[in-house]
Amino acid sequence: MKIDFIHAGFFKLDGGAMFGIVPKVMWEKKNAPDDNNLCQWAARCLLIRDKGRVILVDTGLGDKQDEKFRSHFHPHGEQSLVGSLAALGVQPSDVTDVLLTHLHFDHVGGATRFEESPAAMRGSSRTARDGKIITTFPNATYWSNDAQWASAMNPNAKEAASFLTENLAPLKSSGQLDMLPIEPGKDLHWLPNVSLRPLYGHTEAMMMPMIDLGRGKRFTYCADLIPSSAHVRAPWIIAYDIRPLLTLEEKARFVEEAAVDGYMVGFEHDPIVGSAILVKDGKGRIGVEPADLLS
Repeated sequence: MKIDFIHAGFFKLDGGAMFGIVPKVMWEKKNAPDDNNLCQWAARCLLIRDKGRVILVDTGLGDKQDEKFRSHFHPHGEQSLVGSLAALGVQPSDVTDVLLTHLHFDHVGGATRFEESPAAMRGSSRTARDGKIITTFPNATYWSNDAQWASAMNPNAKEAASFLTENLAPLKSSGQLDMLPIEPGKDLHWLPNVSLRPLYGHTEAMMMPMIDLGRGKRFTYCADLIPSSAHVRAPWIIAYDIRPLLTLEEKARFVEEAAVDGYMVGFEHDPIVGSAILVKDGKGRIGVEPADLLS
């Protein structure tokens, strides 16, 4: 098995939204905001290659956004989803599976793209946005689950702006979407070396991949349970969570497990730290030791 991070660029979100009840005087030391109180965040996806399968976990924001969207979230940076895959020798047609931890726009936006119109391909002034929206990975199965999909199709008021039709409808209409049999409280043994843990604090049935690397090592891609290294601490919970008290419980259980068993963890949104080991200090507090995913 080989796993790699796939960098799909950066974007910005309000610091208060990302750090919830934590005072700014504390969180700004972890992620300094700009003059508009916006902090930089990464869209760090995951690539798993094992036994002929090429599995992409999450897809970043994508590049379909209009100017209004861009003015809110400021996607930027030289890296892109397809470009980062190409740097590892992977073309969109090579991807066999796309696992979507959940369907918020910053995790599923890159799953679809604009099809180039004939005018764009002829090099006219018209752009690729003149085409229809299609799936980015034509040969892949896109994996979600019934609970998360139902939540996205009939969202609560808090999440409605995070589920965008242009990201989701092409997955269904293409026939490439399939659902995983997630059950609350039970890890799903999806592939020989990959289990999925359902979590319900951030959104309905988010799936957190837990990957056995061999030699007694395990890597967990934390998605939005722990979006950055700063969020390992118990009260550091993002304001977007639909059930923050449940996030407290889910995170407490996981960080204890990870620290005791020596898991390596991956942070999808940390702008600097991609992976780390969680460790306990002499007072039983759990902290972060950055560690290279490839080591």
